[in-house]
Amino acid sequence: MKIWHQSLTTIDRVPAYRDAILKHIDKIARPDVEVVMHGMDEETYPTHYPGHFITHSYLQNLHREQFVQAALIAEQAGYDAMFIATIPDVGLMEARTLVDIPVIGYGQASFHMASMLGDKIGIVNFLRPLAEELQANAERYGLGGKLGPIVPLESGFDDVLAGFEDPEPIIASFQASAEQAIAEGADVIVPGEGPMNVFLATHGISRIGDVPVVDSFASGIKMCESLADLRKNSGVYMTRKGYFHAKPPAEAVERLREMYGFDGRPSVEKDKGLAVRETLRNLSKAVD
Repeated sequence: MKIWHQSLTTIDRVPAYRDAILKHIDKIARPDVEVVMHGMDEETYPTHYPGHFITHSYLQNLHREQFVQAALIAEQAGYDAMFIATIPDVGLMEARTLVDIPVIGYGQASFHMASMLGDKIGIVNFLRPLAEELQANAERYGLGGKLGPIVPLESGFDDVLAGFEDPEPIIASFQASAEQAIAEGADVIVPGEGPMNVFLATHGISRIGDVPVVDSFASGIKMCESLADLRKNSGVYMTRKGYFHAKPPAEAVERLREMYGFDGRPSVEKDKGLAVRETLRNLSKAVD
């Protein structure tokens, strides 16, 4: 099985995060599963940090097309599933209308997993402007009634990256915010962004007292595996009924994407991802 991972970061500009993802996926993915990492185009952001380039509705909607393009390429290239590895699930609904392989979003996967582990979901995140979007997404997924407090982390993106080398300050910061969410009623915690999730998983943070901390990244990969298996073994895949799920005519998609400057027909030549296990072997050789 082959899964396309798509980050909202320009992944090679954040090597500490990239390398932690590689190691985490090697730990959680089944032995017969290859996860191939992909990031945003190098020209997407002026720096390594997306920041306010993803926390405004219009700007995030522009980024959506990279995720849609990735889904089209992934299916054409023979991938079995795609994982949108960012909590706002950028392009999730649109991509699902265009391809028949499973497309799983970090946010939806973690919210549904959390709903099976507790009754009131708390989120700890460092991108405060995304709170409204996460609330709206939870409503769309039918989990609005289970979503509780969204508590900001006092640390930011660069602090979390630094935490891979010096973890204690970030662990303490996360614990303080998680305890606030718990005091406000949460009984299960979702890390609000991919870097925070992978940092916590790297350092073995899976509970705050009696309250579980969801490994959203693992939840997404496991859902990819499960839905790809279900499609292969039982023939079950996405509904095609209604405005939000019907698959548009391929010729209309190709013509309009080309007209709007979105490259028209995608090419498998654009699959420039990193094969996880091969990259890990190369990293190990470099360390040796």
